[in-house]
Amino acid sequence: MAQRHLRPGTLTLTELPPLALYIHLPWCIRKCPYCDFNSHEWRGDGQLPTSLPGKPVVPVVPVTSQPPEQAYLQALLADLDAALPLVWGRPVVSVFIGGGTPSLFAPQTIDALLAGVRARLKLLPGAEVTLEANPGTFERERFAAFRSAGVTRLSVGVQSFSDAHLQALGRVHQADQAKAAVEEAARAFDTFNIDLMYALPGQSLEQLHADLDTALALNPPHLSVYHLTIEPNTFFAKHPPALPDDDTAYAMLDAITERTAARGLQRYEVSAYAKMGHACQHNQNYWQFGDYLGIGAGAHSKLSFAHRVVRQVRVRDPRAYMARAHQPEGVVVQDEEVARADLPFEYMLNALRLREGFALADFSARTGLPPSAIEAGLSRAESQGLITRDLHRVQPTERGFDFLSDLQGMFLPG
Repeated sequence: MAQRHLRPGTLTLTELPPLALYIHLPWCIRKCPYCDFNSHEWRGDGQLPTSLPGKPVVPVVPVTSQPPEQAYLQALLADLDAALPLVWGRPVVSVFIGGGTPSLFAPQTIDALLAGVRARLKLLPGAEVTLEANPGTFERERFAAFRSAGVTRLSVGVQSFSDAHLQALGRVHQADQAKAAVEEAARAFDTFNIDLMYALPGQSLEQLHADLDTALALNPPHLSVYHLTIEPNTFFAKHPPALPDDDTAYAMLDAITERTAARGLQRYEVSAYAKMGHACQHNQNYWQFGDYLGIGAGAHSKLSFAHRVVRQVRVRDPRAYMARAHQPEGVVVQDEEVARADLPFEYMLNALRLREGFALADFSARTGLPPSAIEAGLSRAESQGLITRDLHRVQPTERGFDFLSDLQGMFLPG
């Protein structure tokens, strides 16, 4: 596989970008009605259920056994072993363990996973290691055990501090569990993140302010705030809830931006707010068009070579993934070179999410293309007040942030 990617091509990348590692743990207690990620309910019945799109939300079934942690761990390490020739010798700047609900896995399993990663890859000193956690899996001292296992940053999927809105979102936790989980994260970690959502079913501006009151009182160093969107092939797509109108949603975003800034949280990305020194290194690498190797069921990779940029996708079903990881055919089901004509849009889709924008030299270094490849789009965006630029750097304006999809669309291949 590696030799195929090393052959001559149409691009010339003078240096390879930073490399991150993403690890997907696919199980959760219950599939949320808005979720379109590759997540699968674990009901504790000894089976490996696959959540089907549009399946109704059901009451929580107590977890009486754990997902097949050891079998999945061995599959992950076999997957990583097979991928090593593609990234051999490259240092890893960050690790992100996402899902699903990774905090379903025992701290001892996470410890063994990270030990296996370190045995195979060179993690840079101080490399960020993030684990996603659900307050519904929260137990006192569990987060501290994840820290001892080598996790350096916890991302707590709160979504709301309102019991009514949590119920509407199909979450398995309640508001008091969310607060307790964040307080425990603050005790165990110097850097942690609270995930919130806004424009929720039936949510008013006053209720959004109440969520912000609670979140900001917990003094998070990082806050991620996402507009609830209705994704295809979800329960909400088949049974749409009543959401706030666009004017109310814009007022909510304005409130979020103003109130986070007043508490020293800088909006460094369109949905991310952080205190100085607490920006998410892993996500920044995505947005700067860095490389990432993704292992686990359904994981995606973006890898650069001297003459091409390649995207990969792994098999989605956890049972098939665990079976194929130990077979000669492996787990990669898509392995495609990004077309030269698509690279400008792929780059801009990420880089324009950042408040600081990007350097034109970085565009060329990461894509192998000259700045002239995006000149037409930049001129159009500048004329509409969506960006500012000089000879070296491009930045989205406030208007560009507000109309980000329109701005990104200017770089679609003709």
